[in-house]
Amino acid sequence: MATIAAVMSAGTTAHAGPLRPTPQGGDVYEISIDRRMAQQGSDGSKSSSTDRDTLIERVIGVRADGVELEYDLPSDATPEDRARTWQFPVRVLKGRDTPMRLLNGQQLEARVDDWLKRGGLTRSACGQWTFTWNAFRIECDPQSVIKTLELVDLDAVHLQDGAALREPMASGPVPLKRTAKATGSTLAAELTVDGAAVGRARAESDVVVAQLMKKPLSLEAALRDRGKDVVSGTISVTFDVGSDGRARRRVKVTRLETKRPSGKLETQTVTEIVERHLVSRPNS
Repeated sequence: MATIAAVMSAGTTAHAGPLRPTPQGGDVYEISIDRRMAQQGSDGSKSSSTDRDTLIERVIGVRADGVELEYDLPSDATPEDRARTWQFPVRVLKGRDTPMRLLNGQQLEARVDDWLKRGGLTRSACGQWTFTWNAFRIECDPQSVIKTLELVDLDAVHLQDGAALREPMASGPVPLKRTAKATGSTLAAELTVDGAAVGRARAESDVVVAQLMKKPLSLEAALRDRGKDVVSGTISVTFDVGSDGRARRRVKVTRLETKRPSGKLETQTVTEIVERHLVSRPNS
């Protein structure tokens, strides 16, 4: 959980390139996020996991100051799916030169209060970690949904050949390389993992796990323990760009190799695929 949380929450950035075509009011897109993890140890241990999330993006309208969008769970989401989250549906304004801005914050504030009440919780629980079907942080800030959306917003990444790609878990930026295709192009880069950054992310997750297990662990102690590991690896990022200049797919593969003080060697591969495609367009 430690490495997955660290890698998946890390955003990808690149220098701005040409402006993308303006969306049309009424457009509906489906955004899918697939995550796969495989881990193996030199002692023969193995583990793996898969996860898939889907969001629907609707273009409400094109304004002078940007594009108004609504994000929601898919139509086949169950009542249980909706009961587990209060963040959706959400409306935002995506400016051309400004960060994404929340438009229905008051609605989200009301929803989070109802969500806490149904769970028998109060605002004092906000920010704490708990465990049900998995470990999760009790998030109560409506603005937190912006970070979630930015991670899957392929339009926010303006790409061009030679642009410097940065990853928080990498040791430094690497220029993207363009390869032409019949229907567009790909832009790709491979970055070197920053072992210290991975170690800190793992230590922070160790603290969370200890909290859930009622076994207090300070961050300093967790950092000392993780500092004994030797971590290396790569982060490969590939964007599929259509003939219209818009990114349709992003594949990020993080490969980590960790040598423990005991001599045990662990390898882990985390793959995240974000894909966005047009579902419907008015008068088409």
